[in-house]
Amino acid sequence: MAEHFDVVVVGAGISGIGTGYHLQDKCPERSYVILEGRDAMGGTWDLFRYPGIRSDSDMHTLGFAFHPWTRAKSIADGPSIRDYVNETAKAYGIDRHIRYGHHVKTASWSTAEARWTVTATDGDGERVAFTCNFLTMCSGYYNYAKGHTPEFSGLEDFAGRIVHPQFWPEDLDYAGKRVVVIGSGATAVTLVPELAKGGAQVTMLQRSPTYVVSRPGEDKVANWLRSKLPDKLAYGITRWKNVLFGMFFYNMARKKPERTKERLLGMVREHLSPDYDIATHFTPRYNPWDQRLCLVPDADLFDAINAGTATIVTDTIDRFVPEGIRLLSGQTIPADLIVTATGLDLQLMSGVEFSIDGAPVDLSQALQYKGMMFSDVPNLTYTFGYTNASWTLKADLVATYVCRLLNTMKRRGMRQATPHNDDPTMEIEPFVNFSSGYIQRAADRLPKQGTKKPWRLNQNYALDVLALRFGSVDDSMTFSNPVGARIAERARETLDA
Repeated sequence: MAEHFDVVVVGAGISGIGTGYHLQDKCPERSYVILEGRDAMGGTWDLFRYPGIRSDSDMHTLGFAFHPWTRAKSIADGPSIRDYVNETAKAYGIDRHIRYGHHVKTASWSTAEARWTVTATDGDGERVAFTCNFLTMCSGYYNYAKGHTPEFSGLEDFAGRIVHPQFWPEDLDYAGKRVVVIGSGATAVTLVPELAKGGAQVTMLQRSPTYVVSRPGEDKVANWLRSKLPDKLAYGITRWKNVLFGMFFYNMARKKPERTKERLLGMVREHLSPDYDIATHFTPRYNPWDQRLCLVPDADLFDAINAGTATIVTDTIDRFVPEGIRLLSGQTIPADLIVTATGLDLQLMSGVEFSIDGAPVDLSQALQYKGMMFSDVPNLTYTFGYTNASWTLKADLVATYVCRLLNTMKRRGMRQATPHNDDPTMEIEPFVNFSSGYIQRAADRLPKQGTKKPWRLNQNYALDVLALRFGSVDDSMTFSNPVGARIAERARETLDA
């Protein structure tokens, strides 16, 4: 028999823990459970264990709004973030609502019952079922079971070891080894200086460059504020300081891309020798914020390059050979270890199969609603963070909006909230206007967005605060299925019998 909760939350990472807090705070009468497929909370920050794993957003915006980040480091390492998530869950009793080893497989909506039936496999591989009135997916945006690795020719010829950062072996010894890190994104720029510190001679092999920006590992203003003010007040001020600065910089980059590009490259020049070939290795083919910028704390990547322990090669791979990687230019890079920091396999909603009243639902054909729901899919939200700011900012707003919907349905005596587009002139656009490889590879699997609100993504935290915390819950939203409807239907069924 299925166990029932008012709300089922899928995923015990930052989004799921935050949702648990907001449900307790704003909907205390609602029961909820968090289903986590793995054996520990933390999501990304528990899964990824490669050397140097850290945030690429500052912790004053990546941290929870309700639980201040009080450590000195603003750009924090993975273990510290994992401890922070665990500390938060324990502090508010959210950890008691988590069911570990529960991998959700299907979710089916019944209009007659106004509830979802969620099936999962537990730690023993047994199928278990839960029912809920509302389902919120906090399972992240990529496949935990596999990363993305291109089909390189000659892969089997390489005599050394090949590792994907998503599955870093605990026993991997790279000291004194020649290591090639393939990639130019956040993972690559994190790994390269850390491997160099560990005694490796590292080559970062990239097909094309990414914009790289150095920021201090500590936020001096935040630390000063915390020494003068209560933690929560200091944290709130710092959070908004960083949000507003990020919005200003993003808007400047979009309005004046050439000027922004010149400034970003000028900052790189400040860290490297005058004769370093920045045009080849640090000048992308695209404008700033067409893809996410890569953050390096305290210029650690540049320091490794200056020290000679790390090298960047910009070229295209021809094939793997026994001694390393041969490039189209004819050069061969020798390697004992190759790290394929080549990206994520994007998987929205954790691969769960959805259906409504017995009919399968293809969410890739749906319109996203306020960046958190789907057209004509009732009582279902998902969390997908900003591409130009920290994940948690959006996660916090989604959780708050879920509570608003739940409380609105209760006040109105309705059991169902369904976004619906009735504008035939609405034009359809891709889900995200972003050129990053992991987005483009999965474009056909993602929902779409419209050209008008509330079907268009803001990608702007301030606008989303206004829309999701204070805006109407009735715009393109249909509230239906009154509380007494099922009771009356059952009474009729009894009389007919």
